[in-house]
Amino acid sequence: MNEHILIVDDDSQITSFLKRYLEKQDFKTTCVGTGREMRQVLDKEKIDLCVLDVGLPDANGFDLTQEIRRTSNLPIIVLSARDESFDRVFGLEFGADDYVTKPFEPREFVARIRSVLRRSKIEGLAQANIDNGQSLLQFGHWVMNVGERTLVHCESAKDACLTSMEFDLLRVLVEQPRMVLSRDQLLDGARGYNAIVGDRTIDVHIMRLRKKIEPDHNQPRFIKTIHGIGYCLADDVTRFQKTA
Repeated sequence: MNEHILIVDDDSQITSFLKRYLEKQDFKTTCVGTGREMRQVLDKEKIDLCVLDVGLPDANGFDLTQEIRRTSNLPIIVLSARDESFDRVFGLEFGADDYVTKPFEPREFVARIRSVLRRSKIEGLAQANIDNGQSLLQFGHWVMNVGERTLVHCESAKDACLTSMEFDLLRVLVEQPRMVLSRDQLLDGARGYNAIVGDRTIDVHIMRLRKKIEPDHNQPRFIKTIHGIGYCLADDVTRFQKTA
């Protein structure tokens, strides 16, 4: 299902342009020009992200951001004609997920929308699992649940369907991000010290793993080969877990 974007801005030129541009990018859009209309839409519709102008005729966008935050984690991108650091900090402290100044470059704006949506999905998935006592590891667009032994793409919600060995090798890499691990270290972490598998077997599993998780397996972004040594997860990892 296409994400539903609510655009709140009293400038009809901006809303008309954003509606056309976002719908070409496969988003569903609803446009309103006041805070009152925004509230009406939020009460009736399922909205995935709100683009909210600061200067509305009947309300201040910062106040509306704070109002939404009292009851909802709805992703919010604040729009403003003023590029001042005070306003930027003010908006983010009031609960906005991002702050964009006018005029903006459309492709960058869409990239920001996708980034905020992706982060929101990750956090929502993480919270659901945390509430169930699970801990998650996230890198790139992937979320690993070690307890359930799943690897899910946070945008498509599809499982990577890893084999047992592929999952164990990836888990070792993810638990030690940006560290170069030899094939023996990978095998020890995945299968224990008594396992006997040749280097070529590890390489084959890594090759298959790349085909499942890399945007381009011929030019890996996540699992890098360190020639003469082994492999490394070349990405930052975020751990979500339940705290006391």
